[in-house]
Amino acid sequence: MLARFSALLCVTRRLIDAILALFRECATSGHISLSGLGWFERVPKVELHLHLEGAIPHEALWELVRKYGGDPSLPDPESLRRRFEYRDFRQFVETWVWKNQFLREYEDFTLAAAAMARRLADQNIRYAEVFYSPADFQVRGLEAQGLTVAIRSGLSQASGTQVALIADLVRDCGPSSAFRTLSEISEVRDLGVIGIGMGGSEDKFPPEPFEALYAEARRRGFGTTAHAGEAAGAGSIWGAIRKLKVDRIGHGTRAEEDESLIEFLVDHQVPLEMCPISNLRTGVIRAYEDHPVRRFFDRGVIVTINTDDPAMFGNSLAEEYRLLSETFRFSRKEICRLILNGIRAAWLSSEKREELAATFCADPAWEPD
Repeated sequence: MLARFSALLCVTRRLIDAILALFRECATSGHISLSGLGWFERVPKVELHLHLEGAIPHEALWELVRKYGGDPSLPDPESLRRRFEYRDFRQFVETWVWKNQFLREYEDFTLAAAAMARRLADQNIRYAEVFYSPADFQVRGLEAQGLTVAIRSGLSQASGTQVALIADLVRDCGPSSAFRTLSEISEVRDLGVIGIGMGGSEDKFPPEPFEALYAEARRRGFGTTAHAGEAAGAGSIWGAIRKLKVDRIGHGTRAEEDESLIEFLVDHQVPLEMCPISNLRTGVIRAYEDHPVRRFFDRGVIVTINTDDPAMFGNSLAEEYRLLSETFRFSRKEICRLILNGIRAAWLSSEKREELAATFCADPAWEPD
């Protein structure tokens, strides 16, 4: 049974890889215009769950690899792409740690941020809230303040996308490290740091020990989110809601394990930062068709669509929406609703949200209700 399941998962992942590769080839070769894919690229978009360190375009990451003497396992850029293939969530985390070894100096974050920002603008992503993980780089003597300055410097080199920053506290490092990060980012919040999140090994580090930290972050006026319901089940989501009192949930994929939780998400309109292709890549779901995004949307959960770590998963926001359309029959109007959900859940003032929504609805590519 286990062998058959593993084989099925492998085939499913290869199928999705082939589909995504075909989309990219068609879009660049000009063999077919694909009005559907073209529309998904043209329509204005927002993204709320995107990790800087997982969104470094391969060209920029390859430049960093070469800067630090290369890696014997990476003879060429194609081998770098193959490095981002995972059996499960644990291997993904291991690859994340491996990749971070090539981010050693502040200037590396400037290069990474600039490359990411240009990629966002190319996709017509007008607004993004981007995670960065200062705790991962404390061992190299890099402080959150310096990282924030370096990242903002890189972001300023590209235009077309407004980018706000969210400090990922990295649950593996513990509450003490998280308090240090919170203190440091408070000193540079004028550089567009608007919130905190908590990624890392969700299955090993539950949210409850961070209750006091999240209370302090709220007191300081930061928005709050946490990865939950990805590598752990519904109990992790409940912990983030009841103890951390988060504004949003990162992923929330496994919320269906508790019917009362779904009812709570609907009744209290707690937004989910859903990342379908990411969940497939890391083995959170067995097959793309198993993803609950359509069921959640139909029941009234505030679903937003995001790429998570696009350079590590080979996806784009346009491809996310294209697959939703083809697999779950989301109409263009419904996809516009998903995009508006992203604006609704964004940590912007009500005036800024209304202004952004009005701009989107006036865009020629927008599908009216």
